[in-house]
Amino acid sequence: MNYDSRRIGQDIDPRYGSSFMAKKNAVATPNELASMAANRILNKGGNAIDAMVTANAVLGVVFPHMTGAGGDSFWLIYDAKSGKRYSLNATGRSGKEVTLDKFDRAKGMDIRGPKAVTTVPGAVSGWIAAHERFGKLPLKECLQPAIGYAYDGFPVSHSLAKFLEVSLTLLRTYPSTAKVYLKEGVAPYMVGDTMKNPDLGRTLELIAKHGKDAFYKGEIADMVTRFLQEHGGLLTKEDFEKHEADWSEPVQVEYGDREVIAPPPNSAGMVTLQILGMMDHLDITSLKGHEEKFIDYFTRATAFSFMDRDQYLDDPDFNKVPTDILLSKEYFKERVNKMHDPALGPPENGYANKGDTTFSCAVDEEGNAVGVIQSLYWEWGSGVVAEGTGMMLQNRGSYFSLDPKSHNRLEPNKRPAHTLTCSMVFKDGKPEMVLGAMGGDGEPQTQALIIMRVLNQGYSVQEAIDAPRWLLGRTWGDHVRGLRLEGRYDKGIVKKLEDLGHINVEMIENFSDLMGHAQAIRIWPDRLEAGADPRAGGLAIGN
Repeated sequence: MNYDSRRIGQDIDPRYGSSFMAKKNAVATPNELASMAANRILNKGGNAIDAMVTANAVLGVVFPHMTGAGGDSFWLIYDAKSGKRYSLNATGRSGKEVTLDKFDRAKGMDIRGPKAVTTVPGAVSGWIAAHERFGKLPLKECLQPAIGYAYDGFPVSHSLAKFLEVSLTLLRTYPSTAKVYLKEGVAPYMVGDTMKNPDLGRTLELIAKHGKDAFYKGEIADMVTRFLQEHGGLLTKEDFEKHEADWSEPVQVEYGDREVIAPPPNSAGMVTLQILGMMDHLDITSLKGHEEKFIDYFTRATAFSFMDRDQYLDDPDFNKVPTDILLSKEYFKERVNKMHDPALGPPENGYANKGDTTFSCAVDEEGNAVGVIQSLYWEWGSGVVAEGTGMMLQNRGSYFSLDPKSHNRLEPNKRPAHTLTCSMVFKDGKPEMVLGAMGGDGEPQTQALIIMRVLNQGYSVQEAIDAPRWLLGRTWGDHVRGLRLEGRYDKGIVKKLEDLGHINVEMIENFSDLMGHAQAIRIWPDRLEAGADPRAGGLAIGN
């Protein structure tokens, strides 16, 4: 593909578009407090891995509706010393007693409540595994900023205040949850209010002092499993004790003269790579000035990728996912030849899909590059805080299918298919960009689009993030099968896309949450260029 237009579609909003430039190191997260805490760790001599442990621990305190110690994560790490690339799977498996007969197939998986906590939270195992292998500073020092915010309090952000208000009924359901996240257990906090979470502070202190065992074999596991068992949940202490994060090789595709990597299954990383692989096999040089045609090709590639995800994505310990075929050039060519089949569209049926996720990234002076995608699955996860822990527990297991014939069917000791993914771009064997985005089905679309905007269209990192985006299909728990575009596009594009065969095309607000929140860092020979999404109030910062 050769597409070097500086711009397609609408101009960048003049309020945005300036990437943060740094010489030594950089970090980008969806929350200012997390970015600043990670930057301080870098200034103390920590590396990118240390910074990401700090950022994700802080996000669990100040961004608890989206992420936390009670969730899952995937890591991509480039180790500058060895020149090797690593994927770390810190997602949890279902419990030994989590079986199909424990759920009503007609009603589906429980979405909220103790019975929705069907998989062991994996995020903490990711912090520990990454830090033990690559970290420089003591774990206690990396976790101290989060511990401080939990004990001393932090100002409530616009994002947190909004999700407190809209989720008030859920947060009031369980007294142990209401006590932590509502004023006097009743009212939502407002923007600028100070929120404290001393129980979470103590949980993080235990992890800082005793490491992984504190969470999976000690007091924290005791509190969580006891609470769940007392309230109808299914996880046991043995399930926690058996949990391990796993290192693996990333999956990858060639994209022009670059390589793009992503976490392997059970991550949906292959979706991003398939979109890019198909787009790389198209001649779209004639699309300059025809944004609707670019969107047409891109969304058709996305639809094909979703079909493959829904057919194949699974825990590879249970079913091998044929990524060697699905990411091959021959397969991309075959798909491109069928790209304009009139029946092609978003999947008719899919799993319940929400977008409560955070992506953060860091690059340090040594050349290490790290991306971390961490999540509770739905906003506020299961809605359950085990008494005394201060942390929200995820509901990631609700992504399992109760259909015995489904490859992603619920089984004991199994990881569900995951929407979570992030990406890293390499040129001549060196990392050129690390990026990711939250937003369920929007994650792979946003990542592929940002890569194309930067590499093929000449955007800066921040311009690529800020520019208007589109979303094919569902996210944030909805079931829309159509195509939605942010309102900064020319209104005439709707008719043009409909003429190309797209259904349910609509314009939505500018800078919409539905488009997810993206962060990215580009690595130049003499500088770092970082960007964070204004849709989340994120911050890119460095030195």
